[in-house]
Amino acid sequence: MHTATERSAPGHALQRWSLSVAGIGVALGALAVLAVALPGPAYRCGLIGLGAAFGTIRIGAMGGIAAMAVSLPAVALALFARHRRYALYAVFGLLLGAFAFVPPWLLVRKARSLPAIHDISTDTVDPPRFEAILALRAKAPNSPVYGGAGIAAKQHAAYPDIQPLILAHPAAEVLAAARKVALAMGWRIVAEQADAGRLEATATTPWFGFKDDVVIRVRPAGNGSRLDIRSESRLGGSDVGANAARIRRFAARLRHRLDRAGS
Repeated sequence: MHTATERSAPGHALQRWSLSVAGIGVALGALAVLAVALPGPAYRCGLIGLGAAFGTIRIGAMGGIAAMAVSLPAVALALFARHRRYALYAVFGLLLGAFAFVPPWLLVRKARSLPAIHDISTDTVDPPRFEAILALRAKAPNSPVYGGAGIAAKQHAAYPDIQPLILAHPAAEVLAAARKVALAMGWRIVAEQADAGRLEATATTPWFGFKDDVVIRVRPAGNGSRLDIRSESRLGGSDVGANAARIRRFAARLRHRLDRAGS
């Protein structure tokens, strides 16, 4: 006759296998998440170059796929072995793999759906010009000179909502409010010319620390004013929609501030 220990040996072996596979999945997932998350701060601190940073993120995304590929059967093994705790370990590895893979995949997918432009302006015929910021852009790969009709056509096709702001407030009041909004959004004010209705600032992206420059121009229009804003990246052929998103956020916050001040 077989003892109870002998009869349970296959079950114990299956549990050990499920734990081992789940542990591999968690380890792969954790390494993949680090490979995706750390290159941005490392590049921002000057520890690695941009090419190395993007390459590490690609490796991390592939590691996320590997973690999911290992963790998924680990879940099945643990459930078959009737060990819920090991199944939770495997699910954790699955989630780590997803966290490593999904954000880069979404970013690549978004980049492919948008035009490769990095200069967005509410006025594409007479875009506001950079002046004080030019010295800061001296070594920037991207030119501060607007790209012309070709860039304008791509912008209008991709971001038709990016339009001048027509506001029922005096130009001086709008410029003052624009300055407060810029500071609230974390931009560094480089120059302000109240008499010319101009403001120049630099926005820094949170992950990689990329520098994007912004120029705001406010002019009287009828009984109110017209505000135009231009946002351009110093680096990169495509901004993946970052400059348009920045202009949208600025416009929404400015309107809210002015409406609140007028109420």
